Amino acid sequence: MRPVIVDSAIYRSGRRTKGPADLSDALAEARATGDAFLWVGLHEPTEAEFEHVSDEFALHPLAVEDALKAHQRPKLEVYDDSLFAVLKPVVYEPESDKVSSGELMVFIGDSFVVTVRHGVGAPLKAVRQRLEADPDVLRHGPTSVLYAISDAVVDHYIDVAGELQVDLEELEADVFAPSGGNPARTAERIYTAKRQVLEFRRASGPLAGPIERLVTSSVPFVHEHAVPFFRDVQDHLLRANEQVEGLDRLLSDVLSAHLAQMGVRQNDDMRKISAWAAMAAVPTMVAGIYGMNFAHMPELRWVWSYPAVLLLMAGIVAALYRLFKRRGWM
Repeated sequence: MRPVIVDSAIYRSGRRTKGPADLSDALAEARATGDAFLWVGLHEPTEAEFEHVSDEFALHPLAVEDALKAHQRPKLEVYDDSLFAVLKPVVYEPESDKVSSGELMVFIGDSFVVTVRHGVGAPLKAVRQRLEADPDVLRHGPTSVLYAISDAVVDHYIDVAGELQVDLEELEADVFAPSGGNPARTAERIYTAKRQVLEFRRASGPLAGPIERLVTSSVPFVHEHAVPFFRDVQDHLLRANEQVEGLDRLLSDVLSAHLAQMGVRQNDDMRKISAWAAMAAVPTMVAGIYGMNFAHMPELRWVWSYPAVLLLMAGIVAALYRLFKRRGWM
């Protein structure tokens, strides 16, 4: 169990204290005083590794199954002996301009908190350090841990949305650049950006429901005085979701503009091709008529007929070129 348990500590009156190594003894000590709780953090445990923890804390089998599968939507479930919350933190990778999401499960019960982390992006270490540096918040027990985790995850949503906004502005500038760039590459970048925004929406969008429950209704194992703090988290989440929705709409507009520009460029190309074809058609027509077997061919009866016909064709082509150039077809 030691490699799986990332950190375990008893917090009494907002201060970290050294407790027994055995989880059962540590939980009993935390419950004995009434002003303490045990916080156990795990990273990607297997079923066998998590079995000991789930037995010690009497976690509900359905919640344990969800925590092990790690393919859950953000949600909040209330069981007889615990509260189970699922959050999906996101991470922006600047090297690849990619958004990836992890999963974070939080169990809250009588004098204990169990966190299970899957994948990347879960800010548990930073949250624990921040709470340990602020005993006034940590003294409120397991509710403070749920609030701090939710607040950290949602605040990071806003940071990632800002990074995506910068990428989108660069993409928008490339789309409307005079050169136009590589159309196939531009379309690929737009669709890639839409996939990143979709990954973001899958993490942030469904979280609105659980946060709404924490704000508007009485949830077991959550202190009633924590409502204003969760309301602040809700405000940040609404702002993050609005940013994501705006990014998605703007990407759709950029894609439409890109497709429209491609159509305009194709029309320009067709006009140029048509103009060159029209200029080539004039000499072809004159030469076709001139090559017929007439009785009085200009070349045979008139010594200047051949250069005259050539000059005529060149003059007509030059006139057409000037006309098409003036109209912007060339």
